[in-house]
Amino acid sequence: MITVTRIDTCEDIRAARAIRHEVFVLEQGVPLILEIDARDEDAIQVLMRADDTPIGTGRLLREAHHPQVVHLGRLAILPAWRGQGLGARLVAGLEAIARETLRGDVGEPLICELSAQEYALDFYRKQGYELIGRPRYLDAGIWHHDMRKRLSEVGQ
Repeated sequence: MITVTRIDTCEDIRAARAIRHEVFVLEQGVPLILEIDARDEDAIQVLMRADDTPIGTGRLLREAHHPQVVHLGRLAILPAWRGQGLGARLVAGLEAIARETLRGDVGEPLICELSAQEYALDFYRKQGYELIGRPRYLDAGIWHHDMRKRLSEVGQ
């Protein structure tokens, strides 16, 4: 069974960091100093498991000065588990947690933004995300684009 749950133990944190290290540092060549940041402590982090085996991770961040906007990031699925639709399930799990715990302000919708690696644009489009319109930019040597999706309507 595949589950996406909030990280709440040191063991879960270690599992998520191991996945991120394999995907971002070893596979994509992101320097470790850029991959782990202080935002992890402020984030809602999740772990995707196949039964009891950790296979993916991601996080949600909220900006204090824009409480109606959450940032989805650090999504990673281990290579052996890709191509099975699990990335879409991970995104959906993060969005569900955002809707449950990070409601937008009264009178404003809840918006989810992300920084998509260029090769993953079509994947995020299929999940309902749209380009924000800013020019592409390099982050850790990888081209990215900002994207956005409305998670709730006004008053929901």
